[in-house]
Amino acid sequence: MNRVGFVLRVKPELIEEYKRHHQAVWPEMLDALRRNGWHNYSLFLRSDGTLFGYLETPGDFEEALAGMGAEPANERWQSLMAPYFEGAGGPADRMMVELEEIFHLD
Repeated sequence: MNRVGFVLRVKPELIEEYKRHHQAVWPEMLDALRRNGWHNYSLFLRSDGTLFGYLETPGDFEEALAGMGAEPANERWQSLMAPYFEGAGGPADRMMVELEEIFHLD
């Protein structure tokens, strides 16, 4: 299993609305994430809009992203979420900045 961390920036003035969306993620979106190897997926958000995401996937991150890219539910979700991110010039899942893992305690 590969561990992946990434960062994005949520517009500070939209944080509360963004959080509300994630209290009710669509079932078809959750199914698509599982189907495409997004395991133990978590999002963490600072008050300044810094969003840290973590997931584990059997393949590499690009494979996990590509699988989601083919999902109709993901296309709709990304369109809904795009206005919440700083620098949004496209889907947020294409703006994720992957972090290098430098330590892991088994």
